[in-house]
Amino acid sequence: MTDITLLRNIGISAHIDSGKTTLTERILYYAGRIHKIREVKGGDGGATMDHMDLERERGITITSAATRVEWKDEELGTVHPINIIDTPGHVDFTVEVERSLRVLDGAILVLCAVGGVQSQSLTVDRQMRRYGVPRIAFINKMDRIGANPAKVMAAMKDKLKCNAVPLQIPMGLESAFQGVVDLIRMEAVYFEGEKGDDVIRKPIPAEYQSDAEAARREMLEELSLHDDDLMSALLEESEVSIEQIRAIIRKATLAQQIVPVLMGTAFKDKGVQEALDAVVRYLPSPPDRDKYANDYSKPIGEDGKHPRVLLSDSNDAPVVAMAFKTVVESFGQLTYTRIYQGKLVKGQAYVNARTGRSVRFGRLVRMHANDREDIEFGEAGDIISIVGVDCASGDTFTSEGLQLSLENIFVANAVIRLSIEPKKRDDADKLSKALERFRREDPTFRVLTDEETGQTLIAGMGQLHLEIYVERIKREYKCECIIGEPRVAYRECPTKSVEFNYKHKKQSGGSGQYAHIVGVLEPLPETHETAYEFVDEVSGGRIPREFIPPVDAGFQLSLPKGPLGEYEVVGVRMRLQDGSYHDVDSSEMAFKIAGIGCMRETLRKADMTLQEPIMKLEIEVPDEYQGQVTGHLSSKRGMVTGSEVNGGVCVINGEAPLSAMFDYANELRSMTQGKGTFSMEFLAYRQVPRGLQGEILERRRKEKEAQAAAK
Repeated sequence: MTDITLLRNIGISAHIDSGKTTLTERILYYAGRIHKIREVKGGDGGATMDHMDLERERGITITSAATRVEWKDEELGTVHPINIIDTPGHVDFTVEVERSLRVLDGAILVLCAVGGVQSQSLTVDRQMRRYGVPRIAFINKMDRIGANPAKVMAAMKDKLKCNAVPLQIPMGLESAFQGVVDLIRMEAVYFEGEKGDDVIRKPIPAEYQSDAEAARREMLEELSLHDDDLMSALLEESEVSIEQIRAIIRKATLAQQIVPVLMGTAFKDKGVQEALDAVVRYLPSPPDRDKYANDYSKPIGEDGKHPRVLLSDSNDAPVVAMAFKTVVESFGQLTYTRIYQGKLVKGQAYVNARTGRSVRFGRLVRMHANDREDIEFGEAGDIISIVGVDCASGDTFTSEGLQLSLENIFVANAVIRLSIEPKKRDDADKLSKALERFRREDPTFRVLTDEETGQTLIAGMGQLHLEIYVERIKREYKCECIIGEPRVAYRECPTKSVEFNYKHKKQSGGSGQYAHIVGVLEPLPETHETAYEFVDEVSGGRIPREFIPPVDAGFQLSLPKGPLGEYEVVGVRMRLQDGSYHDVDSSEMAFKIAGIGCMRETLRKADMTLQEPIMKLEIEVPDEYQGQVTGHLSSKRGMVTGSEVNGGVCVINGEAPLSAMFDYANELRSMTQGKGTFSMEFLAYRQVPRGLQGEILERRRKEKEAQAAAK
């Protein structure tokens, strides 16, 4: 049995092209997991963790991949098992990062020494904060022209609002980068040998001595804010031991008061072993983080939620585990699972808390990218995979008799949709199998049916997201598809309160239908977390209790199609205040029908407006194209929110409506002779300008007429 305090579960997250997968490859090599380094864009089959053909061809990570290594802390002589998840950088695959961070205890935030804090760095940082994940930062690509770690750390403080504390300073920059100075032990660290295998520690060269002393002083002053003993030692000018400094860094990192910063270049094999030492010294083991589950055996509290219970990290406790990622394969589903407490044993049965069904775990495996190794059991704190179990992402598995459920994973809304149909009629079955598989694997990938046309629609986080799935359907299912024009997921929103007094009455001899509801429709504030809210204010039994949920259900059934252009309705609060019923003719169905009719009628009076998705952009272009690109962005109803020039490269931050961004990659390439790149992510829904709303609705009306004529 492994000592759980030695275990580390970490993720490697960053902006696109910051070097996450290259760093992971070096970690696997130095930890002895692989014996040959392969590059992301090399001709030798691509990096180990990018196991999908598409990932190797495009040189990007599409799905998160898990592996396990062992790293020995040479100073302490302890061997630490480390579960590592390498996550994608593209925002289109953000759910991969989201669900990985949900189950991990710590993370390495990789930042490019030239690009610094980029748009996706902000998203990843926000996800880490959402799940309270402590992290260390690794400033990569120190050998690149324009590398500036001081600027990156200033951006971390300014943009990420995190307290970056460097534990190292570089010896040389760009092509002159030789290694780092360890500010804790005050030694120069070099990485020698063919692949930087040999970590050599020497006295600090004279030219870096004064910089190192100043940097160490700053580091200790920052750490003293988090430890009174250190502050006293500094005031008394007494010596501080290496163990004491490391203990303070660990304590402050776990409390998320600081982010220790290391630096190196993974591609040139420098600094990676020091980062691994930092992982085992400063990032949490499973017992270092409190983990809670909702207890469904106890009644709901005043806050409307079930009470939470603290989970233990004992192997002897009843099992609580979370399925955080599913992959459907030809021989059955592969389910990545984090065990929070208890011991999962092969051949035993466990209960799926969502369905209440008991499931037998016939095969347990440990993953290494796409390879798997059979195991007999998984212990508390570990990350393993189960083969052949039917479940969904976010499901909780428990021992029999336990009514606990873990908080689910945050899933962002889809913002773009396409119609999809097979080229050959005979391939319809293949397409439906593929769509069902991807829908189950990826919570941000939606499959819908357009009621007017009967077309199948797929919705996702961006063009790249859907493009990758269409390509996978073609390759993995041998199914060529016809793709329709991208369509923006507009939404409809009320702007004024409307009182309603609606009566549903149908009497034609025998038992009829009667329902009467009175209340107010109110627009929800933009900051509200949910798109719809129902408030029951009925008193004195004016409507029997059993008829109130059907009214709510009826209201919700009318939300998918709004009165303007039959887009989804959001931002609605329905307050049910009064009504009446008939002893014989009232039923749940009557009140449900009343809810449907009432919502449709009331929305027409609520001064509805259209809302559209606005995207956050980060555009990188040579600085001579800055004016042209910002002007072009303005012509798309876009807005520049900031720009900076660094070494001849201009980084433009902005916002623009998704509807104007469909062919932007090609437009940017032609404007900048192929030198411009951009990334975009969903920012918010905002009201469409009134003048444009008419155009959109007119286009929608013509679409529907054409569809009706085609029928």
